[in-house]
Amino acid sequence: MKVCKFGGSSVSDAKQIRKICQIIMADPARQVIVVSAPGKRFEDDIKVTDMLMRCADARLAEGDWEEPLEQVIERYRGICQELDLPAEVIKSVTQALRDVVCGSTEHIGRYQDAVKAAGEDNSARVIAGALRKMGCTARYLNPGEAGLHVTDEYGHARLLPGSLEKLGELAYVKDIVVFPGFFGYTPNGEVVTFSRGGSDITGAILAAAIGAELYENFTDVDAVFVADPRIIKAPLAVREITYREMRELSYAGFGVLHDEAIIPAVRANIPICIKNTNAPDAPGTMIVPEHQVIDSRVVGIAASGGFCTVFVSKYLMNREIGFGRRLLQIFEEEGVSYEHTPSGIDNISIIVDEASFPESTEKAVCERIEKELEPDNVNVERGMALIMIVGEGMRYAVGIASTATQCLAKAGVNLEMLN
Repeated sequence: MKVCKFGGSSVSDAKQIRKICQIIMADPARQVIVVSAPGKRFEDDIKVTDMLMRCADARLAEGDWEEPLEQVIERYRGICQELDLPAEVIKSVTQALRDVVCGSTEHIGRYQDAVKAAGEDNSARVIAGALRKMGCTARYLNPGEAGLHVTDEYGHARLLPGSLEKLGELAYVKDIVVFPGFFGYTPNGEVVTFSRGGSDITGAILAAAIGAELYENFTDVDAVFVADPRIIKAPLAVREITYREMRELSYAGFGVLHDEAIIPAVRANIPICIKNTNAPDAPGTMIVPEHQVIDSRVVGIAASGGFCTVFVSKYLMNREIGFGRRLLQIFEEEGVSYEHTPSGIDNISIIVDEASFPESTEKAVCERIEKELEPDNVNVERGMALIMIVGEGMRYAVGIASTATQCLAKAGVNLEMLN
């Protein structure tokens, strides 16, 4: 069995949905299908998830939410009509969208997640209907019914222990199962979403649960490339890459696969293949547990902005037992996770995601550092960027760092730190 995940561009309209139905029907092993909400049909289009968030924001602000809701309904109605689906499919999707947007707003996070998840949920209903229309025995399966149980961290759900065993029963279902990505249910029955792009995570979880031979992740590119095609003209395609390399690149900005999606597949030792919905016969990129390092190649280069550095210096810091632990504990207690901690003898930098470190949190953290650790200096620098150069074979190469730093120097870019 294979698990196939189709992203937003693959389900953006009826034409794309027909393509994915043909892809599914071309291989009988493709029996568990995970789908995203409809994405952009053209450059200036709006993703359905963003349209739904406008509905939620308008409702929470007591504004006009009927008009944006009708736009979402019309998007689905157009897809259903072009696919010539039965009227009851359109009716059920319309009712489901109205029910969720009109739901309780008592808990804002819970309400927002329920509305966001409606994009994937109704996409799965439509695609199951499209498969049946084309003669397949297919059915929509709700994540709660299937047993995908998650934590109640709204917008950042994590899989609960024990869920994989229940989800593993999907291996014995004879029908093609169409499963909405991006969300699960708490044990209390509340909808909670993964972080944005979380349909990749759903696919990896289901692949691990059923012991799939392969997890196919269909998107709108032929492969993973060594650099962003929007920045580098005609970059080389990578035919094989390790889990570790892909996770590093995804973390640093490669949008082809959610960085958290790799973890369930790693633990279950399941290879992932990145493929193009518009060119399904192209070989794509295989993400594997390990491969033989035959050269010192750089597999990929990625970049991401939005980092913040908290620089702490104190003479004889290296002699002060527990200094690092107490410093990180301050961040933990203030609800901030750290990304990196490069250090010297008398200084340490805590690098955090700028979005999770507003000025109010910065003030609280710095005041506690001053009071509890008595440093010589605390300095915060925002607007940092990360450039990630990745390749497991680099450890056998001489001069990689030299080449990279020369490029930065020629571009007039100052290097703050290197790991």
